[in-house]
Amino acid sequence: MEESKFRKIERAADVVQMLYKEYPDSKCSLNYNSAHQLLVATILSAQCTDHRVNIVTKDLFLKYKNPSDFADCKINDLAKNIYSCGYYNQKSKSIQGASLKIVEEHNGDVPDSMEELIKLPGVGRKTANCILGEYYGQPSLVIDTHMVRIMNLLDFTKSKEPKKIELELMDIFDEKDWVKLTHMIIDHGRAVCIARRPQCNTCTLSDLCPSVIN
Repeated sequence: MEESKFRKIERAADVVQMLYKEYPDSKCSLNYNSAHQLLVATILSAQCTDHRVNIVTKDLFLKYKNPSDFADCKINDLAKNIYSCGYYNQKSKSIQGASLKIVEEHNGDVPDSMEELIKLPGVGRKTANCILGEYYGQPSLVIDTHMVRIMNLLDFTKSKEPKKIELELMDIFDEKDWVKLTHMIIDHGRAVCIARRPQCNTCTLSDLCPSVIN
């Protein structure tokens, strides 16, 4: 029988409560000191571990201190500096292009709206939501691979399309939990609900999950 929206909202609230108990210290694992540093780190994190990004940005942010430095740098030098994050040619173009637009059109300040953020080169909804929620404190949901997989397992969505999932989850989860929810789901995906070997027998969400493997 199809789960009613009211029951889904109730179950979503129970899931959040359990996650808060299990992962009270969940937070963004990227290191940054400004909105622009978070933007750069998030672009670098595509197809790359946050741990590797943090290693790279430690020196990168000493060399390039603000959007102007990134906008004016030699693209080949930037590509070499971020080489170990993968896709370095495309990422260097995105970082420099976004930085240039921020300097020329936003007085060096990273925009604080979805509409303006997604106009920046290399910035999609995922990166924009990360900046809006993490830096500007606006209710936003980052839909990464863990969120796609686990929200499907929890049957809160049947979609694999991030924007559709984002809108569906916004409809059932309390907006005060949106930013933290992504971080808790990421931690849960790494520790328990692992893609190829989910630990259903030790999962704190097993009673609330329709996909439990016995």
